[in-house]
Amino acid sequence: MASLVAFTARSLETERPVPFGSSIVHTRTGEVLLRALNAVAREFDPSSHAEVRAIRLATKRLKNISLAGYTLYTTCEPCPMCMSTALWAGLDRVVYGATIADASRHCGQIHIPAIEIVGRSDMQCKVEGPVLREQCYALFTHPNMLRAFRLWSTRKRK
Repeated sequence: MASLVAFTARSLETERPVPFGSSIVHTRTGEVLLRALNAVAREFDPSSHAEVRAIRLATKRLKNISLAGYTLYTTCEPCPMCMSTALWAGLDRVVYGATIADASRHCGQIHIPAIEIVGRSDMQCKVEGPVLREQCYALFTHPNMLRAFRLWSTRKRK
């Protein structure tokens, strides 16, 4: 998780900072397959959350829709879309940092815990978190991120 926080923190010095980062890691060996950042604004795609992007990239890299044997690490508790994608991908485990409530202080969230999504499915996935919550939440409170959140909140929706 610490390396994911460092990876995500690099975005805070860019034109489009994001506090949401994810990585796919081999569950048994700990080898990082890949990392991804939220790209909603960059890709003009509301589904381009870091978790979904990481899962998409991982399944393409492995040429397999199953990510059994892998763990998803994410700087923030997955939203229902992201947690559902993790379930459909067959991930062994999801480990998150900041909570949905933490993220909600800065941007819109759907207040359904990741563990509830698992509990309402017939698929299995361990959910662990919060892990390194303070470090993950610090991504949300970085001055450049706070400035970006202010811009996000002033965007007009058509």
